[in-house]
Amino acid sequence: MIKGLNWLSTFIERKVNSFKQGGRCVACLSSNAFSGLCPPCREGLPVNRWHCRCCALPLAFPSSDLLCGDCLKFPPPFKTSCIPWRYQYPLDGMIGRYKYNGQRKFARPLLADFASFLEQELGSGTISRPDVLVPAPMDSRRRRQRGFNQAQDIAENAGRHLGITVNTGLVQRVRRVRSQRELNREERLANLRGVFKVTSEVPERVAIVDDVVTTGATVRVLAGVLREAGARDIQVWALARTPG
Repeated sequence: MIKGLNWLSTFIERKVNSFKQGGRCVACLSSNAFSGLCPPCREGLPVNRWHCRCCALPLAFPSSDLLCGDCLKFPPPFKTSCIPWRYQYPLDGMIGRYKYNGQRKFARPLLADFASFLEQELGSGTISRPDVLVPAPMDSRRRRQRGFNQAQDIAENAGRHLGITVNTGLVQRVRRVRSQRELNREERLANLRGVFKVTSEVPERVAIVDDVVTTGATVRVLAGVLREAGARDIQVWALARTPG
């Protein structure tokens, strides 16, 4: 799905040609930045070049056409994943400062590049165009504490850029669960059982949007309830995927 660094190189070249000066880089404070990152820091982001063609789990060998062991043993209810980066330095710190500290300046360059990446993938036919984007729902108490849902931010930015409807209420959380951060895959799946509810008619083509896919438990459960409600072409769109 990700063909080397071609998409990123094309994006950088286009931006450099269209902007003379774009402010300071959020990573190194260089004054030669556009959309929040300078070219060296942008090129240094950990691209998810080799990955499982279904869940985008990073692979240690050069292939994006194979399935990982988990997808072979437990096929997920979604069709494919569109995840451009690995959750590693410096991207993990940028997402963390955005997500847990509310420093949105660290998200702006990622959201801009993510929208450009999706546009290229759609234009090349690598992925199909969804009818609607569904942000991963957040627990209401956690949202009040944080002040925003990062998945909704990402979905709304991508939706504006691509002209795709975002439906924040299509799936709702119906009960509170333990934090997923310290749980393994099996514990996460058990923790999320029965937590999501579809509230209205579901279109055939849906993209679930989140910030980071870790074990894949959340998107598996979300995709499962969407498939039960009638969706047939389900994708996962996220900024980053954790290595195995």
